[in-house]
Amino acid sequence: MSNITFLNPNFFWLLLLLLPLGWYWYIKKKNEKVPVKISTIEGFKNKKTLLTKLYPFLFILRAVAFMALIVALARPQTIDKSTKSKITNGVDIVLATDVSGSMLSRDLKPNRLEALKSVASDFIKERVDDRLGIVVYAAEAYTKAPVTSDKDMLLNQLADVKYDRIIQDGTGIGVGLATAVNRLKDSQAKSKVIILMTDGVNNSGLIDPQMAADIAKEYKIKVYTIGIGTNGMAETPVAINPDGEIQYQRMKVEIDEALMKTIAQKTGGKYFRATDTKRLESIYNEINQLEKTKVDEQKFVQRTELFRPLVLLALFLLLAEFISRKTLFKGFV
Repeated sequence: MSNITFLNPNFFWLLLLLLPLGWYWYIKKKNEKVPVKISTIEGFKNKKTLLTKLYPFLFILRAVAFMALIVALARPQTIDKSTKSKITNGVDIVLATDVSGSMLSRDLKPNRLEALKSVASDFIKERVDDRLGIVVYAAEAYTKAPVTSDKDMLLNQLADVKYDRIIQDGTGIGVGLATAVNRLKDSQAKSKVIILMTDGVNNSGLIDPQMAADIAKEYKIKVYTIGIGTNGMAETPVAINPDGEIQYQRMKVEIDEALMKTIAQKTGGKYFRATDTKRLESIYNEINQLEKTKVDEQKFVQRTELFRPLVLLALFLLLAEFISRKTLFKGFV
């Protein structure tokens, strides 16, 4: 955005000289009037000519020219600032989300899965310079969204994540992590990250979670693990009625925290426990701060000088004043 600034604003103090100059001109013109004694002035009334009335404007022309020169000396400029950003260390991130039936538990409001989707949505919106993908898993896993910079597509796919029994129920942490690794292993990004979320204990899948963590380490993929669920008891789904209504029962929350900590430590990540929605939000905020994208920003400043038109204006006014004084006002004292 362009704005006007002055390189030498101290020159504006010279404007104060206009006051004594104006006073000097006034006194000088007053003293130039020679008193003449006559018996009556009746014959001189209403005899002022147009030139007489315009004569004071000669001083105004000179004063305006003086002001224009002072402003020109102050060096007015327009400044146009722009920046050019270059991503020097982009981050590719895959959100590996547990969609097993237990994710419908109500210890997070309205349930674990919907709370996770809400927080993850904000996280995606904040990662403006990164590419993200989504993997969902239960006993099996599949890619919901490939690693992409299309945030609108990601948000639409995240909103569509639900417990729909398309894949076999269960908690296959190993297959979920391995699928996420498969999405990132060929990435050329400087930093590769998986955020692995679960609310249970590994009880399904053909891939051992420890083996999946070793593969992630081999490909230099950092894994942040999040255990979702309150400490103690939670309203947990236990059955689905023929009409589709879910039956809930208070059950003890069990999360294999030892496994999640091992995966995180092995890959250089960190383990978090989200016991409520607010804690889940703070976890995502912390990961957001830990995994910063480095951006090389160059600033450009273009200055456009504006003093030249003011100098030309001053010269024109002084020339007009000089010509007028030597021609139209030549007979004036």
